[in-house]
Amino acid sequence: MQTFEDEPLVLGDVSLRSRLLVGTGKYASFEETARALEISGTQLVTVAVRRVNLDREQGPSLLDHIDRSRYEILPNTAGCYDAASAIRTAHLARELLGTKLVKLEVLGDEKTLLPDPVGTLEATRELVAEDFDVLVYCSDDPRLAVRLEEAGATSVMPAGSPIGSGQGVLNPNAIRITLELVSCPVIVDAGVGTASDVALAMELGADGVLLNTGIAGARDPLRMAAAMRDACTAGRNARLAGRIERRLYANASSPTEGVIGSR
Repeated sequence: MQTFEDEPLVLGDVSLRSRLLVGTGKYASFEETARALEISGTQLVTVAVRRVNLDREQGPSLLDHIDRSRYEILPNTAGCYDAASAIRTAHLARELLGTKLVKLEVLGDEKTLLPDPVGTLEATRELVAEDFDVLVYCSDDPRLAVRLEEAGATSVMPAGSPIGSGQGVLNPNAIRITLELVSCPVIVDAGVGTASDVALAMELGADGVLLNTGIAGARDPLRMAAAMRDACTAGRNARLAGRIERRLYANASSPTEGVIGSR
């Protein structure tokens, strides 16, 4: 099978070949989690610090099923609704997991789970000042992405659609504009429902896609993990290859010059 060279996705001190980032929540078992991660081909997995047991002394731990020699761990601050709690959670994650990486989530409310822009910007500035590599979950507002990059974000992660909604990328133009305005990696995060959503995000030019429910909530999570893996690769290759121009009218695939009867 033909493979093509590509530059790695660099996030702080971490360099990744796979551009698919995968979460670890909502699976039926730790064993299913581990198998889905393996099939997905991901090299960076997210862990919700406030929602999982990370202390092996307190019983079965997700960490027992994540091979740290194979995967980088991206702790996230899911469940935080203000900057202060997100900052505390990030410090706890760095102490427990020994990583500078953090996926920052400062949510506005429990119903919509939409990011709070003011709290997100505040926490980003503070964590960057404290030497974290901050990957920031945010809305798809391009101007907010600019502010976050100016604050020192390692990556901006605009939501394709609300968390867990499966609606895909609702506003492709916002992603396009964001990609024009910032130079840090842009990773589409949240709302991915199926493989075509991943392919679209990558074809738009996103540097990566982060998802969880799209795999864990599928009828067959392991098969969906394979589909998401292949879609990420296909979308990236299509972006780098360059799509043909869209035309209003037909354009014959075969040349007509020299054909008998052609005009």
